[in-house]
Amino acid sequence: MTAPSRDRTSTRRRFLKTAAAGAAAAVAAPKIVSAQGPVSMRWQSTWPSKDIFHEYALDYAKKVNDMTGGDLKIEVLPAGAVVPAFGLLDAVSKGVLDGGHGVLVYHYGKQTALALWGSGPGFGMDANMLLAWHRYGGGKELLAKLYDSVGANVVSFPYGPMPTQPLGWFKKPITRPEDMKGLKYRTVGISIDVFTAMGAAVNALPGGEIVSAMDRGLLDAAEFNNASSDRALGFADVSKVCMLQSYHQNAEQFEITFNKDKYNGLPEKMRAIIANAVDAASADMSMKAIDRYSQDYIELQTKDNVKFYKTPDSILKQQLEIYDEVVKKKSAENPLFKEILQSQLAFAKRTTQWEQDTVVSRKMAYDHYWGANAAAKKI
Repeated sequence: MTAPSRDRTSTRRRFLKTAAAGAAAAVAAPKIVSAQGPVSMRWQSTWPSKDIFHEYALDYAKKVNDMTGGDLKIEVLPAGAVVPAFGLLDAVSKGVLDGGHGVLVYHYGKQTALALWGSGPGFGMDANMLLAWHRYGGGKELLAKLYDSVGANVVSFPYGPMPTQPLGWFKKPITRPEDMKGLKYRTVGISIDVFTAMGAAVNALPGGEIVSAMDRGLLDAAEFNNASSDRALGFADVSKVCMLQSYHQNAEQFEITFNKDKYNGLPEKMRAIIANAVDAASADMSMKAIDRYSQDYIELQTKDNVKFYKTPDSILKQQLEIYDEVVKKKSAENPLFKEILQSQLAFAKRTTQWEQDTVVSRKMAYDHYWGANAAAKKI
């Protein structure tokens, strides 16, 4: 009768020993994670530190740092701190940098189809609609396929739809397509091909190098992006004429990239925070842009004596016609380019019809409140 009692006692001791070990492991686990400390990432943007675009990069990093409670700490350096602006993709892919902030069109030299995320007419879509195509119309999957085709070891998050960019800064107003002929002009992406076909001598330069090139006479004219960036970078010091409206980059987004190995090594919860911070930063950037660009647009006129002119419709029409020929040629040369182009066209046909039929004219409302017989004066 004593043996069963000893067996029960032995079994109970083994159970208690196992339970105690499990409890100790559970208590110890958080201490191990805590001892490892926060994950640090070193990033670089493709923008000078004084550009509002670099500020957008810092805004995104702060959102991630705050939302993770400091468990992930992203440090963002300005363009050139580690690699040149156009070298960002290679640096992130190889792990020289953990991530970065830029635009897809800066990778045009790697694969021309990457420029379709912003360098072109967008087929009647604005930047937010093109971003909708990326998220819900197949663009996300096509971009992953595109990066795989060039061996880029990155995870990409397009975000931050940009307002229509100006035709650029010139020595005198551009009044007809012939005025572009022979101009030494800065642009990037598919716009290189478009403006070359318009007769310009194109030079692709990062944002931080444009003004000095104009000052030294290496450029006659240039486009970059918006009133705040252009003002901060000093365009008004080398030109007093800016032509507004263009199709060359009327639907562009920013891009946040992570080294794929570094990103995949993060906890699932941290990756979820990163993705949601992209959406939060995208909305915040869009609102900040409206506030800041409109302020600097006024100050460029009142403080810097810049004259703004609308780009003539004849030039806009020529841009579209040439763009069609350029992408037709590139589609014949590059099957991935053609696949992405056809996907965008299908999405644009549906969404632009909906927008044109649905959205009321804001121009009419603007004229009512701010035109010659402005109602706002009576309110």
